[in-house]
Amino acid sequence: MKRWSAQRARADDACDHPRGRSAGGGGAAEGGRSLGARLAGGCRSAVRRLGALRDPERPMLFSVVFWVVLAATVFGPVAEAYSTIDLLLFGVNAALVLSLWPALGWTPGHAHRAAAPAFLAATLMLGFTGSYSTHLLLTLIAVANLAVTYGMRAGVAILGGVFTAVFAVTLMYGRTVLDALFQVTVIAVFAAFTLGMTSVVLEARRSREEARRLLERVRELAVAEERARMGAEMHDSIGHHLTVIKVGLENAERFRDRRPDAAWDEVRQAKELTAEALADARRWVRALRPLALDGHVGSAALARLAASFDGTGVSVAFEVVGRERPLEPDAELVLYRALQEGLTNALRHAEAGHVRGRLVFDADQVTLVIADDGRGHSHDTGGFGLTSLAERARALDGTLSAGGAPGGGFELRVALPAGARV
Repeated sequence: MKRWSAQRARADDACDHPRGRSAGGGGAAEGGRSLGARLAGGCRSAVRRLGALRDPERPMLFSVVFWVVLAATVFGPVAEAYSTIDLLLFGVNAALVLSLWPALGWTPGHAHRAAAPAFLAATLMLGFTGSYSTHLLLTLIAVANLAVTYGMRAGVAILGGVFTAVFAVTLMYGRTVLDALFQVTVIAVFAAFTLGMTSVVLEARRSREEARRLLERVRELAVAEERARMGAEMHDSIGHHLTVIKVGLENAERFRDRRPDAAWDEVRQAKELTAEALADARRWVRALRPLALDGHVGSAALARLAASFDGTGVSVAFEVVGRERPLEPDAELVLYRALQEGLTNALRHAEAGHVRGRLVFDADQVTLVIADDGRGHSHDTGGFGLTSLAERARALDGTLSAGGAPGGGFELRVALPAGARV
């Protein structure tokens, strides 16, 4: 791919700076510039069209084999000093093969699928117009492309028609039936081998796509599980506040005539509990925001999560130490949930004024540390949230520790292998 980009860049440069001579005065120079501009525009347009035809799924090995074999195939008849007519026919055949090569698609249902059988026929014709056997590798590439573009069944059916055509053309050239059968048999053996290899490649590609879909599904299920857990905790937290508020307001209604001071106390307590319930609701809304950023969590999402706690009365700082590397989605989710748990606990239980998060990338592991300057106890380290996080970390061959920090406050630390997988 890089090689193709470099070639295209050089072609664009050549188009932008066409070389030529201009003779005569200013009018000739002006005409030369006009002609040069037209040539440059046409050249750029041709390069763009050629680039649009190129399929990025084409295996690089096939490209290398194509150019090497095509060069060897063309060199043979030229070195043999064939007649002018034979060389002309062979040259037209080779030019056809060369022109069809960029149009070949390497994905099922490609827009230029008609090029596949045409390319196969053109490579087979090389054997009749001047090549002896070197072109057979080009034919194998054509067979593989046919199977990829049309599917195995359609590819086999088209090959059957090609075998019939090869048999008939061989007889038309005055050769015997045995020669025709030999030609078809050789091509069939090579085609069967190539189709088998192509089938393996296609199956591997399908398996890769299926694995990618399953990974996305697992990620979605993990997110759904986390949201269900948070929903249950939200019900317990806010539901408790609302229950107490309801009882307090009922007491205020009952005391309003006989004990008005007690009634107003109940109302004030209900107002305080309402403010706490509202703060809890806002925290849960932040926690339920989408986890993914373009399919990955990453440090950008962790920084955004830390920034979402602005305005809560707690100052939150987040930094990344070391060179960041891509992590597995499961590892990213654990880090995200650990930061979320650490920030929420610091806000709800620690009475902290400052929280600091540090994501450290070492050679063989990544570590997330969330430290606050609060009261320094364990913040319910045996609770469901930290217990679930510890289990997830162990499943990834990582560790989770939580407790008082040496300098005071509370610290939550998660360490995972750099290439963590489930």
